[in-house]
Amino acid sequence: MSRLDAKKPSLCTSEPLTKEAISCVLSVFSEIVKSCYGPTGRFKQLHNGMGGYVRTTSQSSALLSGLCVTHPVLKLLTASVQSHLSRFSDCGLFTTILCCSLLEKIRALNVAPCTSIKICQHLLSLCTDYLSSKACGCRVPVDFGSSKIPLGLVRSVLTSKQACMLSRSEADHISTLVLKAFVLTISPQNTETSVAFGRCLYIPVKDRRAMDSAVYPGLLIETPDSNLTTELPIRTAPSCAIKMALFSLSLSGDLSDTGEGTIFVHQRVFLEAEVLGQLLHLGRQMVDDGVSLVVCQKVIHPALKQYLKEKHVVAVERVGAAMMEPLKQMTGSQPMPSLQFLSPACYGRLKDLRAESFASKRFLHLIPDDPVACSLVLCSRNETAWEELRLACQTAEHVLQLTVSDPWVLLGGGCTETHLSSYVRHKSCAVTSSTLENLCCSQAEFQLVADSFCSSLESVSRCLEHDGGDVLTDTKWGHFWSVPPDLPSRSDWSDVVQRCGCGLCGPQQGLNWKILQCRSGPFPPQSCIGESSVTSADNPVLDCFAAKRNGLQVAVETASLLLDLSYIVEDRN
Repeated sequence: MSRLDAKKPSLCTSEPLTKEAISCVLSVFSEIVKSCYGPTGRFKQLHNGMGGYVRTTSQSSALLSGLCVTHPVLKLLTASVQSHLSRFSDCGLFTTILCCSLLEKIRALNVAPCTSIKICQHLLSLCTDYLSSKACGCRVPVDFGSSKIPLGLVRSVLTSKQACMLSRSEADHISTLVLKAFVLTISPQNTETSVAFGRCLYIPVKDRRAMDSAVYPGLLIETPDSNLTTELPIRTAPSCAIKMALFSLSLSGDLSDTGEGTIFVHQRVFLEAEVLGQLLHLGRQMVDDGVSLVVCQKVIHPALKQYLKEKHVVAVERVGAAMMEPLKQMTGSQPMPSLQFLSPACYGRLKDLRAESFASKRFLHLIPDDPVACSLVLCSRNETAWEELRLACQTAEHVLQLTVSDPWVLLGGGCTETHLSSYVRHKSCAVTSSTLENLCCSQAEFQLVADSFCSSLESVSRCLEHDGGDVLTDTKWGHFWSVPPDLPSRSDWSDVVQRCGCGLCGPQQGLNWKILQCRSGPFPPQSCIGESSVTSADNPVLDCFAAKRNGLQVAVETASLLLDLSYIVEDRN
């Protein structure tokens, strides 16, 4: 009889944010995330203590999924950010840093948590209303009739992921390819307001320069067959479509796809021979129907492959489940439901079929009439850099899709955060008595929380500087400026600053700066969009409007939830 352990009582922690242990945990977690932020952020190596794969990254999606967090407060925080990333893909580090900074600064105030939460929600509404207004000085409209802003947005995403290890020319090249691939995946719709997107498949090629990367309309399917070129069907006329059959079930002759139930086999019946005969009958029917290409998710029986080859039908096997949906979408084919039922209505159509080679790999190139799918052959120096580059390209692709639905971008490089901070500080000085009454707080309490809120926004921008340089903001536009470290004490800032973080503004006569997070008089930040057009700026740094706005909301709402946390009850059994 096994020994029964006595049930342990649940561990109940009251006011968890006031405990020293969680303060230390939050501080360490915050420093890890802050050190990854921006184009000059530091790499992190994630390694399971039990051994296994080592991941080098600085991207929030890989970092948060790879970190093993055990404290309930951190679990809730990371779950909120990961939920944001699952919908928007970008601004995960921004969201995490802002949330941690809000928790750290507001906890230190002598203000009741419920009051702080109400004020933070009010300030959040102030920010989101401003970002959505015509008067917003950090929001830029996007015209997809020109590639300047979309290309700048993609480049900003790629260059912020430093583990991709791209040079400037490589980043420009990959950005152009991602934008071209995105355009190829836009599916035309009958309605003017509806836009559908196809799929972009990323094909890895290691130990090659990023400049060797290329994009192909349609799908590339890797095949080991070196004689594929001689087997390709010959079209009799340019308008003659190539007919294709798609199978999700196995054509190997095994019984794994017969479903549940009992199979009764009569005497003197050889099951393998019967199944092979059925497969060959299937092949004859496809040949009679004029099928030129057979694609199978799983395995094709060697005898069936040989028969199809003799009839000049190209057979491709083991394409995997990930290829099925793009193949269906691009060719209009439907996977055959069974070996007994072969419907001509399930066949798909292709415009052309070609053999391509890239490095040491060989591909079958499926070209449709309307290329709603494309293949991006992505080259990189090693596996780690390729994985980071693939993730960054997927993020950029998703950001472009979001921008089509919400055609705005925000100024990047820390300028949106400092501009918003200046705006909130200016508005906070003129708060009305009715607002204070609705928030049930005093003027002093409101000002304390507003200062912490603005300081938290500024701390996100400050995280972009990792080399000990000074961080400034100007008193005209409220933009972010960085100056090199170890400057002589009497240096004039106008002599050392070059461009602001987003790249739109340069030093000009009469422009004043102040150290970021240094107390000074509030001012209404002006817009620089009209004065310095984004389309004329060289390599502007831009952020996705939808992703950053939602990240701002998630950070404030998650911090408010954690500030309102009174008890944590943990079952230790």
